[in-house]
Amino acid sequence: MTHPLRALFLLDPQVIFLNHGSFGACPRPVFEAYQAWQLRLETQPVRLLNREYAACELESRQALAAYLNVDPDDLVFVPNATHGVNILMRSLKLEPGDEILATDQEYGACNSAWEFYCQKTGAKYLHQPISLPALSKESVVEEFWQGVTPRTRLIFLSHITSPTGYRLPVEAICCRAKEAGLLTLVDGAHAPGQLPLDLTALGADFYTGNCHKWMMAPKGAAFFYARRELQPLIEPLVVSFGWSRLDPAGGSRFQSYFKWTGTKDPAAIFSVPAAIRFAQEHDWETVRQGCHVFLEDAIARISDLSGEPSIFVDGSSFRQMGAAPLPPATDLGILSKRLYEEYHIEVPCTGWHGRKFLRISVQGYNTQEDLDTLVEAIKVLL
Repeated sequence: MTHPLRALFLLDPQVIFLNHGSFGACPRPVFEAYQAWQLRLETQPVRLLNREYAACELESRQALAAYLNVDPDDLVFVPNATHGVNILMRSLKLEPGDEILATDQEYGACNSAWEFYCQKTGAKYLHQPISLPALSKESVVEEFWQGVTPRTRLIFLSHITSPTGYRLPVEAICCRAKEAGLLTLVDGAHAPGQLPLDLTALGADFYTGNCHKWMMAPKGAAFFYARRELQPLIEPLVVSFGWSRLDPAGGSRFQSYFKWTGTKDPAAIFSVPAAIRFAQEHDWETVRQGCHVFLEDAIARISDLSGEPSIFVDGSSFRQMGAAPLPPATDLGILSKRLYEEYHIEVPCTGWHGRKFLRISVQGYNTQEDLDTLVEAIKVLL
């Protein structure tokens, strides 16, 4: 049975798509809004980019700020979350011996960025292991905090981890870091749209997140947030007009640095309000809860089939994306190939710390039948 929401997405109906976490999927009404912005741009590019851009960008940023419960002046649009990580990385004046502390579940591209910069500065990028399954949020915080030293300059961690889908207790870690006088940067690549997100309550100094994944905006829409009092630390990643003159509308230098970095297609960021409306119109909190139920059941069933313990104690540590354990002898390449070619299932087969997993994403277009088909396929292929 096809989910009623499936018709509102452009996904190939012949494919069981359980990989929303990689690049997202844009609903048809949002994609149409995106195309309308592109047409408007090409119809009269000078009018949109020279005369209308500032007002359109502000309207989109205000909608996103309300969604995230922050002041619009504390947000800037960026192409993706990795770009946001690079903004702070390049703004920090690291010295030899300084330490950046992360978990052992960070996204590969961000790991590469920090390793690159630390090689240039003599700083150290350190990974504190997090034991899974974790017994409690408190145990995760305590285990992570064992990596903090007098040389720690910044704590960098994912809100929802890429390899496992584990939801880290970032609120508690940010609170403890603030008490210790440490800066925090949260990589929210997977969090906006998958979790209700209140950046003011969360307490991070810096936060970067994607709109194109679980918020279902077009690709190329993401944001970087900086607490007001820390914005003077930030430097432009791309130096353009904003470096030499303030926003003519009277905005801050933080806004001026990033609002215009050269000619670009603004259609994705201008479509963010349409993505927010789409979720509101379809009661997305209820949709998310249904997706979580499907996923929790599928992980438990695959764990039973594989004979491997789940990395989750209960459903509170993941939402719509999570890792289901596979036997150690599984050939991930062959499994991935056969799942796609024989069952038309798009799902990543991954490895992490010597263990093997299916990283399953469940979005509003998925059904119980989709998950049943995956479980049955795993039963046969294992």
